[in-house]
Amino acid sequence: MSHAPTRTEHDMLGEISVPADAYYGAHTARALVNFPITRETLADRPHLVVALAAVKQAAANANAEVGALDRARADAIAKACAEISNGGLHDQFVVDLIQGGAGTSTNMNANEVIANRALELLGHDRGDHSALHPLDHVNLGQSTNDVYPTAVKLALDSHLAELLAALAGLREAFAAKAVEFADILKMGRTQLQDAVPMTLGQEFGAFAATLGEDEQRLAEARLLLHELNLGGTAIGTGLNARPGYRELAVAHLRELTGIPTLVSAPDLIEATQDVGVFVQLSGVLKRVAVKLSKICNDLRLLSSGPQAGLGEITLPARQAGSSIMPGKVNPVIPEVVNQVAFEIVGNDVTITLAAEGGQLQLNAFEPIIARALTAGLDHFTAAIRVLTEHCVRGITARREHLAGIVATSAGLVTALSPALGYETACTIALEAHRTGRPALELVRERHLLTDEQLGALTTPQALTGGPVG
Repeated sequence: MSHAPTRTEHDMLGEISVPADAYYGAHTARALVNFPITRETLADRPHLVVALAAVKQAAANANAEVGALDRARADAIAKACAEISNGGLHDQFVVDLIQGGAGTSTNMNANEVIANRALELLGHDRGDHSALHPLDHVNLGQSTNDVYPTAVKLALDSHLAELLAALAGLREAFAAKAVEFADILKMGRTQLQDAVPMTLGQEFGAFAATLGEDEQRLAEARLLLHELNLGGTAIGTGLNARPGYRELAVAHLRELTGIPTLVSAPDLIEATQDVGVFVQLSGVLKRVAVKLSKICNDLRLLSSGPQAGLGEITLPARQAGSSIMPGKVNPVIPEVVNQVAFEIVGNDVTITLAAEGGQLQLNAFEPIIARALTAGLDHFTAAIRVLTEHCVRGITARREHLAGIVATSAGLVTALSPALGYETACTIALEAHRTGRPALELVRERHLLTDEQLGALTTPQALTGGPVG
């Protein structure tokens, strides 16, 4: 039996075999054995890999500037990190997203890959750590406890940029439908019962407005991610980091990431143990998911039937809806968004428990927080894009059906109530419900209002509180 070639590396536990062509080393190899949990690896989160590379590059440059690292090693590390930031070697980030050790395996994986690539750039073999060491040089002045949360925050910032762009696209699609449907009268509903008239454009405009609010809340939460504990090392005291390193590392991160609002936390001990920013972000993300799920519920209700339901709008047909019922089409796009929203709500519980589980100077459960947040943001962004492209932009209104409902609805009586008086209006509404006759017909029949009065009270402008069109 042939075996793939290996090289031998060692750590504090002894020697271990590593694939000869691997850029990772002993610590990563042990993590592969210890944490076969989700089969989702760091490579499945490219934003996190790029963020780790940015942190290590910033650290190398800062260490060189404070005299802790010679320029040749610093340049090699920086070049290796730049390659990773540009998409190289991502397949070497192989540790599971869920891991014990507060992210130590993630940090070690990054240190080893960067070190071995830097060795090659310096003309040495992988694993020749006498020339450049993953811990002595790549991890110089750092700890998992400041590197990992910093990288997670940077990765989440990138995810949020994508989510905000997707939300903006969805908001614009709803706003376009609001204009398209501005002249279509319909009945508004409260508690699923006919209430008062509105336009379909107003309904879709409200969807756009609520998404605009959510974009603002997410942008606020995003800013909170920009306070970093880099330079605090193990518990926030800055042990083993040279004076000036902290400020320079953050400055280099600002340059590398293009995020001008990155700042060092005022109290690094507090910042190292606190994961409140992740709880805050998760809460805002849950808010957005819940509200968008409600919108999707509305789309499913408004399109229900179409004969035996509300049937006010038609969603684009995306696939056959049944293996037994010919011609059935289901609202599959809103349904998939609903399910992603349910996932995010569940993730919020996970994040809350993980945050509460922290002890003393560190929270050991940041890996599950990172996985939950990045997965939720990934899935939610994809779901919103699908909703925009495959559903909202193709929605059409059933104009004649809506006009018929408004004409026969007892809900019109509310608009007549100031002229008729509440008691008379109530009598008309109850008779319309009992007989099925249009309320306006009953008003005319009893000569309660003239046709001119009825016309003035039931114009689209009068019924919806503003101009139409």
